[in-house]
Amino acid sequence: MIRPTQIAIPTLVRVKEGALDRLGVYLKRSNHRKVAVLLSNGLASPLPERVKQSLKDDAIDPVAWVEVADNDLESTARLFADLPKGVSAIVGVGGGKALDVAKYVGFLTRLPYYAVPTSLSNDGFCSPQSSLTIRGKRRSLSAALPFGVIVDSAVCRDAPRILTLSGVGDLVAKFTAVRDWKLAFHAVGESVNDFSALMSDGTIFSYMSHPAIDIEGIRLLATALMLNGVAMEICGSSRPASGSEHLISHALDATSARPRLHGLQVGVATYLMSILQGANTERIAGLFDATGFWEVVSSDPFSRVEWLNAVKIAPSIKEGYYTILSSRDVFPEVEQLLNNEPRLVRCFE
Repeated sequence: MIRPTQIAIPTLVRVKEGALDRLGVYLKRSNHRKVAVLLSNGLASPLPERVKQSLKDDAIDPVAWVEVADNDLESTARLFADLPKGVSAIVGVGGGKALDVAKYVGFLTRLPYYAVPTSLSNDGFCSPQSSLTIRGKRRSLSAALPFGVIVDSAVCRDAPRILTLSGVGDLVAKFTAVRDWKLAFHAVGESVNDFSALMSDGTIFSYMSHPAIDIEGIRLLATALMLNGVAMEICGSSRPASGSEHLISHALDATSARPRLHGLQVGVATYLMSILQGANTERIAGLFDATGFWEVVSSDPFSRVEWLNAVKIAPSIKEGYYTILSSRDVFPEVEQLLNNEPRLVRCFE
């Protein structure tokens, strides 16, 4: 008999204007009186002050208040070891590094973790992995999904536009990732969790119903990125959210003289891979047209030479990870596309 798998998904989810100012309320409801707050180093004012005031209003004591500058495993382990006694929850505020470190500290302590992203640049704020560096190299380490996800839609709307467009790029990657997953099933017999694939695929269409950077668009984008994390938790792998497009981005991170935002790299790679896969290309292009994604990328174009090198390296990034890049020698096609496909030409120099 096949027994149902139990998964831990976020219990508290708030995606609305003013959610940041109610952080204390949400923590108090779960009887958290002493918390550790890990926030992005240099987080723009008045966001840190709003967090402090919210905690003060509900008599929540931030017994640890740490600005996170580095996301290396050694520093994260020290934070875990130095946590004051009595902490009952870990709160991560900001973006990227701070949320990954806070998530991993929460995982190590087995304490509830509350994710409070102040921008939506990727799906990492609610994923079952933490991206940390070990001896200078980025690694994805197993972690737990947040107990709570608190997204202030006004705060994220007002974040730098390039960060939101990075999130859009990471979201559309689910088109090519799911297709790569199904290619792996047909080519090498890799099992596909249909529910995870359906959930991940569906999140993109949700945002496509209102592809804007306003309160409603931010609500849809935040919800979509959060559900991508849940889809990964359900199937126990990154397959529903990460495919050939992420392999190219990882290769760029390792070799580029100036790696760009994860979602910008992934977004362009998604469009490129969709052409090779023969599916969803115009949907992706339309979404990028509607949001202004193309304009942001073309204002600071990528290196064509670096990308061609990354495409060569990408299939070796994850051993045994079958994608469209594994199916044939795609390099001649990619070179032709980067040199001639109108939308891609403007993204490179």
